[in-house]
Amino acid sequence: MPYKLSATLSSHSQDVRAVLCPTDNLILSASRDSTAIVWSRDQGSSSFIPESILRPGPGWVSAIAYIPPTPNVPHGYVITGGQQVQDGRQIARDEDRVIKIFPLGEGIKEEPISLIGHTDVVCTLHVGANGVIMSGSWDCTAKIWKKFECAYDLIGHTASVWGVLALDDDQYLTASADKTIKLWKEHKCVHTFTGHTDAVRGLATVRVWTLAGDIVYTLTASTAFIFCLAILPSGDIATGGEDRAVSVWRDGELLQKIVHPVISVWTVTSMPNGDIVSGCSDGIIRVFSESEDRWASAEDLKTFDDQVANQALPSQTIGDVKKTDVPGLESLAEPGKSPGQVKMVRVGDTIEAYEWDDASSSWKKIGNVVDAVGSSHKASFEGKEYDYVFDVDIKDGAPPLKLPYNVNENPYGAAQRFLERNDLPSTYVDQVVAFIQNNTTGVNLGSGGNDEYVDPFTGASRYRSSANTVPTGPTSSYMDPYTGASRYSGASQSTAAPTSAAPFQPVTNTVLFKQANVPAMQAKLFQFNDDLRNEISTSSFAMYPDEIHLIDEAFTFLTQALAVPPTPLTVSLSVNHTEAIMHVLDRWPLSQRFPVIDLSRLVICFRASASSGAAIRERLLQCLFKASEWDDTWSLPLSKTKQTNILLLLRTLANAFQEGAPIDEGSWVYQIFEKLGNGPYEAFSKPQRVAIATLLFNFSCVNTRTPVASNVRSLYLTILLGVLRAETTDSEAAYRALIALGNTVHTARAQNLVLDKTQSTEIKQVISTVRTTFSEDRVRNASDGIIALL
Repeated sequence: MPYKLSATLSSHSQDVRAVLCPTDNLILSASRDSTAIVWSRDQGSSSFIPESILRPGPGWVSAIAYIPPTPNVPHGYVITGGQQVQDGRQIARDEDRVIKIFPLGEGIKEEPISLIGHTDVVCTLHVGANGVIMSGSWDCTAKIWKKFECAYDLIGHTASVWGVLALDDDQYLTASADKTIKLWKEHKCVHTFTGHTDAVRGLATVRVWTLAGDIVYTLTASTAFIFCLAILPSGDIATGGEDRAVSVWRDGELLQKIVHPVISVWTVTSMPNGDIVSGCSDGIIRVFSESEDRWASAEDLKTFDDQVANQALPSQTIGDVKKTDVPGLESLAEPGKSPGQVKMVRVGDTIEAYEWDDASSSWKKIGNVVDAVGSSHKASFEGKEYDYVFDVDIKDGAPPLKLPYNVNENPYGAAQRFLERNDLPSTYVDQVVAFIQNNTTGVNLGSGGNDEYVDPFTGASRYRSSANTVPTGPTSSYMDPYTGASRYSGASQSTAAPTSAAPFQPVTNTVLFKQANVPAMQAKLFQFNDDLRNEISTSSFAMYPDEIHLIDEAFTFLTQALAVPPTPLTVSLSVNHTEAIMHVLDRWPLSQRFPVIDLSRLVICFRASASSGAAIRERLLQCLFKASEWDDTWSLPLSKTKQTNILLLLRTLANAFQEGAPIDEGSWVYQIFEKLGNGPYEAFSKPQRVAIATLLFNFSCVNTRTPVASNVRSLYLTILLGVLRAETTDSEAAYRALIALGNTVHTARAQNLVLDKTQSTEIKQVISTVRTTFSEDRVRNASDGIIALL
């Protein structure tokens, strides 16, 4: 019987990089979303439910293993490895790549055991007889752990160790990106298997060897990378890779190819009952079975087939396409010559790709072929649109890797994503950034039109949020990309503007930039810290142990504060956390500051520094202006790095003005407006202008309840009127500033602060200009109300 879908497991939010099935009823998975999940079979069905979610640390989890039950731990242990940062007070800074061992079972409250020793990402794990643990790392070594202590260091590979296997207590195999497999006797290498022409875990073939070094056979399916393999109970072999499929082999021959609706199949394993389990780039785990009684419902099977058939396949992954040479559907009457054979057919103006399925003796549609990516139109990669998707050749003869990039994102963020996705050393980041910059020269980051901001943590450029996340306040198309979203439908305008020429009624609910992808922000910040620490020239910039502890606590607080439904707070923030943020901003390079600035945005939003006094608040603001290069030369167009940092700075400043903000204390408010007056408005992009207008609006809300000094009020009004005069293209920025002006005029009357004739005349002139430039009803109604107040 052919393998068919049995179950779909969806709880991870990012790529699943490792799966393991100790029993027919237990699946373990590891993901780049910083979690490992223990799945148990739902009683009486073929589906699985998440039983436990393990969080080894803020980095992504790339390897998982299992220790069978013991008398003390009757449910066994789960082992995780990856890029993990630990409490700096307990572990030295150069030893933060750890393996975590979690006891399973209800009621067990033990802390996980940490195995420390690797100096780079732990990318593979295996448990052998008698509980021997074997680990492989990007540090080019493997380690043997016995009784949770390092017994042997296996040193000899010249590149990352991507595969390990403990044959018995004293014999071990390692596979490496240096193209070799090594057999070890204790800590000594006794044989090196050569024959692969590229990284063992990465090329198109899987070679089967005897331990004496002879090749039994070679499995060849395509030119795509093979990322993983598993031995099935029947002796067959399952592989997964860049071709979006799990392939099943017997005696060197391809039996079946199970195409997935994904970019890559990262990991594959088997259950004792013979079912195949895959983990993919879409964050989903899938179970496939030969047993008909474990197949999914007919409806679920059809849904899966439709998802596969509706994929868009870039033509370069299939072969050059010339539509006039492609045959019609009638060509599918001829059977395929071998499993996995791909044939393209023309259906009208569409080119469809079909693959021969030997098990069912039929052609199955695997997607629609689209044009190759070009620089003149948007390109799709893993379900998102990008301005560019580059083909990056790592080596002659090897398939190119995909590098997605948007012209208005930080190139370092795109480079880091690319290196992580393809398990490449972070030391290549500067080369990748240079490649991006060399291939996107001449792109002008203007301040209008479609200049939508891209999330620097996830690369997301346009998502729509659900209605229940709409913030309150005067907004019609609120933009906040740090939820992974860039546009919100706004609240009712009845709260923001009168519908007649009656005097303007103030709007007093501030608009705060508090949406965030905290795990992505946290992972990016600690990743940058790793990069700095691992380079001799920048190691002194990395965070100190006490800073790591404080920053980690800040993220814990924010995760709880933003949780839906609400989660009890177990951490509180103090001036020490603010101090740690400032120290990191003072040291870190310009291109790596943006997650720290964004952390400041949330810390200020949740009032963590409200009780710290005026002095610490002023120091923090000065540090943020310096970190974003506000006082440096404004060369236009702004660099992509400065674009990012300035936007996050402005959103942070907007959050400083919220309900209860002490705007009557110290000089921090005056400093903000003084700095704003020094920034050239024409240099700002649309999202930055909206952030400035939100800042001005939020201050006007707070000022309705708290008077300020005359010099602050005068400078604020000057900045506000200047923004309204200068804004000629973005109605949202103009509208928010206009509502801020209405609040200000209303507050002046309520506090008996009479505007002089010159100010009144200037306000009327500015309102007339705004009303002429923007003809929307909301602008007209607000303008009429303000004039009525005057």
